[in-house]
Amino acid sequence: MMLLDLLSLPFAMPSIPRAMAMLLTEFGRPQPDLRRIDQIISTDPALAIRVLQAANASVFDLSGQIHSVAEALAVLRLNQLHAMVKASASAVSFRAVPGMRLPQFWAYSLDTAKMSRSLAGLVKLNKQAAFTCGLIHAVGELALRMALPRALTLDTVVPLFDIKRARAERKVLGFCYSQVSAGLARQWHLPPIMVDALEYQHAPFDNDVYEPLAGVIHLAVWCARARQAGLTANELTVTFPAEVGEVMGLDIDLVLQQDPIDWSVPAGPTSLASPR
Repeated sequence: MMLLDLLSLPFAMPSIPRAMAMLLTEFGRPQPDLRRIDQIISTDPALAIRVLQAANASVFDLSGQIHSVAEALAVLRLNQLHAMVKASASAVSFRAVPGMRLPQFWAYSLDTAKMSRSLAGLVKLNKQAAFTCGLIHAVGELALRMALPRALTLDTVVPLFDIKRARAERKVLGFCYSQVSAGLARQWHLPPIMVDALEYQHAPFDNDVYEPLAGVIHLAVWCARARQAGLTANELTVTFPAEVGEVMGLDIDLVLQQDPIDWSVPAGPTSLASPR
């Protein structure tokens, strides 16, 4: 299957059931708290994408201009959001994804989003766009596993969240999860800067014009996957993408100092702690 063939298939991303329940509770209050709604949606890649897609629709004349859930909430009406959440809740939100523990995926995605935002702040890039890119950077992996059983055979050689996963997928499949994520983001009319960052996150210097946000996502992904793998201090040093860090003026110590992740706690199921 070619990349364009995969992108032409229907793709329904599973949401976090607890996030759906918390949103419905919030919308049931006499005066729903938009800040709380923003916080909950920003923990769930599927919900965040639905909101961003709606806000970037041509009807608002803002297609390709909305970078974050907070920006989307400023565009969408509360009744629109409520209807969107109810529709998502009535659908089969918790779908199995072959060979993937969804709680691990959600926790990993949120870790990457937080790290992306921290690094973007250091290099003076759009922190909201960075957070969103980090949150949704691996949605292409879900689409891959749902449509291409051959992708699962890689798991025994290169684990799902291994640092070398994108390289292995490109070698075997001809493309990787980051290109799928970018293709989906393009279909959802997300801002071009975010599409480029997603597409080149695995290799920031492959693009004709270097996009710094791709470098931010690359470093954040390295950090989150290193935690998933439980790398030692020596392994962190060996695997650190120094070429990307050098271009961005970020060494390994500076990157790890910005990391919001508690390295003393093993990676595990996601919580719905505030992404702020």
